[in-house]
Amino acid sequence: MKPWERDELILAINLYCKTPFGRIHVRNPEIIELAMLLGRTPGSVSYKLANFASIDPSLDRKGASNVSRLDKEVWHEFFEDWEAMAYESEKKMAAIRGTEADIFNQNILEGKTKDAIVKLRVNQHFFRKMILAAYNSKCCITGLPLEKLLVASHIVPWAKDSKNRLNPTPKRCFLGTWSRYQFD
Repeated sequence: MKPWERDELILAINLYCKTPFGRIHVRNPEIIELAMLLGRTPGSVSYKLANFASIDPSLDRKGASNVSRLDKEVWHEFFEDWEAMAYESEKKMAAIRGTEADIFNQNILEGKTKDAIVKLRVNQHFFRKMILAAYNSKCCITGLPLEKLLVASHIVPWAKDSKNRLNPTPKRCFLGTWSRYQFD
């Protein structure tokens, strides 16, 4: 059994953050895909995610308990700097898949272009996936399980708390349904 490397752990934490606790098992297609990309077994990846669950302070239940020193170091590195590590992990995930990161994908129809200057929250896709996982893809108020209607939101405004922009803990964010009439 080969030891886990830092980059592999970053990819595993990326997947851990976007996977509800109950879906950390060897039959999960995303775990199978990451295992294949890393040259590992689905059981190895699943067990690594369970190790992360054992050190995740947001869980009221614990996973496996065979956590290495490197697991803890990379975990703390990730959760001390959400912004940088979410971006790094998404880039690594895109690179290992041989695709571009979601934040860079643009579908431009043939023969049509447009110029745009925008400020883009580059880690919002990652944030949304983490919040969907944390709330099992259900509205925290109504229990509605339709992902297309769910909005991952910050309790403290995004612009006012730069250190916690990607922190998925319930004290910092929630998942709710959105209606265009909601704010009228």
